[in-house]
Amino acid sequence: MDAKTIAWLSYITIIGWIVAIVQHSNMPQKSSLAVFHLRQSFGLLITWIACYIVGIILVIATLGIGSIFLWILYLAIFVLWILGLISAINGEEKPVPVLGDLYQKWFTFIK
Repeated sequence: MDAKTIAWLSYITIIGWIVAIVQHSNMPQKSSLAVFHLRQSFGLLITWIACYIVGIILVIATLGIGSIFLWILYLAIFVLWILGLISAINGEEKPVPVLGDLYQKWFTFIK
């Protein structure tokens, strides 16, 4: 599997990310493109999980009114996911807006 395939596959569900990281680990020569997008997609996954947890608390605390805010967050994460996927398909190392540079700093354990 080449680096570009690993890059876009990492955005296709958690199973796609696991397949991509395993394939990347088995590559004799590591690709910066694959590592970049593995970090970006992992960051988006963690962000989605965090928003889900915070969102559930918010919805309960506001008796359902917070669900509007929750859907806005989900839409924003979806847009970031699409931008990351497009970047991976084009073979670019372009971070997702707002959080992409932070993902590269935080998830250095993905090599």
